[in-house]
Amino acid sequence: MNNSIIKNIIFDFGDIFINLDKPAPVNTFLELGLTTPIDAVSLLNDTYEVGKINTNSFLYTYQQWLPNVSLNEIIDAWNSILKDFPVARLEFLKELAAQGKYKLFLLSNTNDLHIDWVKENVSFFNEFKSCFDQFYLSQEIGLRKPNSEIYQFVLQQNKLIPNETLFIDDLKQNTEAAKALGIHVWNLIPGQEDITQLFSKNPTIL
Repeated sequence: MNNSIIKNIIFDFGDIFINLDKPAPVNTFLELGLTTPIDAVSLLNDTYEVGKINTNSFLYTYQQWLPNVSLNEIIDAWNSILKDFPVARLEFLKELAAQGKYKLFLLSNTNDLHIDWVKENVSFFNEFKSCFDQFYLSQEIGLRKPNSEIYQFVLQQNKLIPNETLFIDDLKQNTEAAKALGIHVWNLIPGQEDITQLFSKNPTIL
């Protein structure tokens, strides 16, 4: 591979830029008394992530499951996954964007409540968003990872060549799905690796 093969970089958001506590929502809802079968909970969450139901409908369902829990407690439990956004990652991204060498994309499985929280609690969110050529959120495009359609959507919308594209995500199932389409991948391991190590961790393609 030559050093100029990658022209496009697609980034995940959670545990790539903003830190997550993934077990927190499940644990908090269990503490609040949730006994709904996990399959039903997962279906609701996934449906919300692709925008097939709005926030009011999503919260209403949780209120039916947890009738003695306040709306604010439900929202806080849902948002408990979201943690800090280290500013060093923003600075790295800004430098990368300023170089103009790559087209930069964000591709995140997320939802309106989480994005609202980020906008309220991450003071530099707009600055972060402005670094990207395109900013794709699952609830806005009606697709979610690891379904192959979401990667094909990004490729087709932007006329990207898979072999010229690097996708970065912390979940193996997501990077494997992208890899199956011919996209280069970095399955970043949170706590062991950091997005600021992008070039040192991918020296053969960047």
